[in-house]
Amino acid sequence: MYQSEAIKIADYQLIDSGNFEKIERFGNYILIRPESQAIWKPKLDSHKWFEMAHAHYKREAQKTSHRNAESGNGSWTLLKKMPENWVVQMPLPQGNFKLKLALTSFGHVGVFPEQVENWFFIYHQIKKLKAQPKVLNAFAYTGGASLAARAAGAQVTHLDAVKQMINWGRENMEISELDNIRWIVDDALKFLSREVKRGALYDGIILDPPAYGRGPGGERWILDEGINPLLELCTKLLQPKNSFFVLNLYSLGYSPIIANNLVMSWFEPREKWFGETFIEGQTGYNLPLGNYVRFIL
Repeated sequence: MYQSEAIKIADYQLIDSGNFEKIERFGNYILIRPESQAIWKPKLDSHKWFEMAHAHYKREAQKTSHRNAESGNGSWTLLKKMPENWVVQMPLPQGNFKLKLALTSFGHVGVFPEQVENWFFIYHQIKKLKAQPKVLNAFAYTGGASLAARAAGAQVTHLDAVKQMINWGRENMEISELDNIRWIVDDALKFLSREVKRGALYDGIILDPPAYGRGPGGERWILDEGINPLLELCTKLLQPKNSFFVLNLYSLGYSPIIANNLVMSWFEPREKWFGETFIEGQTGYNLPLGNYVRFIL
């Protein structure tokens, strides 16, 4: 059985959060960014935050949605000298992989550190499977889960609707000294539908859907409308025995129980874990960042 564990990330630290913002260290650089769920009062005063920080991202209008759903209508202010790109290391049960980070127009930087526990789960499960199991990572962003799966020995299909993310993921693969990831730029529902028609089967499926999004052809993705059709396709693509599944949900309207019920309506797992994804802050606040469901068939 997979055991959840407290995982230390040398290159990341949540320093403090509050007043709808968070201050984090990524490698050698400290950033202040919006955080819609941090409604509490921060432990450190604002002067201390800006004394530490290298850059501050501020939106023109505060959004109540989370992560990929955020509109990105904001800008960075540099407070100290820092590079356009830098590299951090992310831990695995054995070794690590590297990710290139950058200050994007959306306020993202190229990694979501709360996913490290999912990466450990993925790595552990792949190591238990047959040689070179097939894994699909959909809505795959810059590829943290793809790299964890590939480092464990899987044949990985990395699917994202944004070509820039595919290119970024390929860079991460190369600097991590990995290879042979299959890169697909496509709408998730369209690609999975074609995979079903082709009779494809995967030993592991990872889904990280945003609340809202657009496909490469302008296809509209709305989580509430698309998640059940997506899970139905997954029931036809996931090997019926000895396979694993990971779902992340970031919509603020979904609780861990809702995420669990959603998955249970389509699958009958042999083992299952679900809960709230969060990061422990240095000042004592736990910052919630979505929900997860992980299971084994």
